[in-house]
Amino acid sequence: MNPYDLLIAPFAEFDFMRRALVGVVALGLGAGPVGVLMMLRRMSLAGDAMAHAILPGAAVGFLAAGLNLFAMTIGGLVAGFAVALGAGAVARATQMKEDAALAAFYLVSLALGVLLVSLRGSNVDLLHVLFGTVLALDDPTLLLIVGVSTLSMLTLALLWRPMVVECVDPGFLRSVSRAGGPIYLIFLGLVVLNLVGGFHALGTLLAVGLMMLPAATARFWTGDLTAMVGVAVLVACGSGIVGLLVSYHLGVPSGPAIILVAGGAYALSVLVGPIGGLLPRLMPRRHLEA
Repeated sequence: MNPYDLLIAPFAEFDFMRRALVGVVALGLGAGPVGVLMMLRRMSLAGDAMAHAILPGAAVGFLAAGLNLFAMTIGGLVAGFAVALGAGAVARATQMKEDAALAAFYLVSLALGVLLVSLRGSNVDLLHVLFGTVLALDDPTLLLIVGVSTLSMLTLALLWRPMVVECVDPGFLRSVSRAGGPIYLIFLGLVVLNLVGGFHALGTLLAVGLMMLPAATARFWTGDLTAMVGVAVLVACGSGIVGLLVSYHLGVPSGPAIILVAGGAYALSVLVGPIGGLLPRLMPRRHLEA
């Protein structure tokens, strides 16, 4: 098979592949930087919990209007914000840590969402909600994903420095400015928006994968924050493109293929990454001589 048939032909010949390509690239551009900030704030597992928390809201939208983009998006946004703010409120009002509160909320949310979808939908509908349909993106869904990505990049461009300070040392930002609380809420909003956008393409179970795996991969290649964001975006977009090609040529589901490619990039980085990778740490270093 020549390189054209392997790499270009699937996107040149099929409209659904071109739509999927635009969708995964848009997701990578928006979710990559947000994932890096989540990693800095040590919220990687919280992102997974919030992705599952979207499910009951999307399920309510599904019960009300079927597979309607607007209803499921609004339901997912409301549920995501409710769980994030509710877990934070429980953590502040009780002795429970925020990660434990998030775990409790996300487990209940996941079970409730699956139950709600099962009440009216078929197994196909449940699979659509859980694993997404990146190869079946229509114009409104594609516009939503591109809009979320654009809004994320514009917000980060305007508020990059306070966002970074809030993620690295939120106590310091609150001590020198009253912007700490609003910046945190804006950050949560970006997380939920990107998870909702990813939910339509990859489903609730895999939406966080294109956000956190590229960020974790980038950490092994650079210690500079700006470069880390660039590497995360490249890994996210590259994983999406390669995953679509793997899905097309091997006939496997697209969403899992994309996340597995990102997982492969992470595994490779763990082994050979120059910043803390296993092999560079095991190799003897040359000592300076006088």
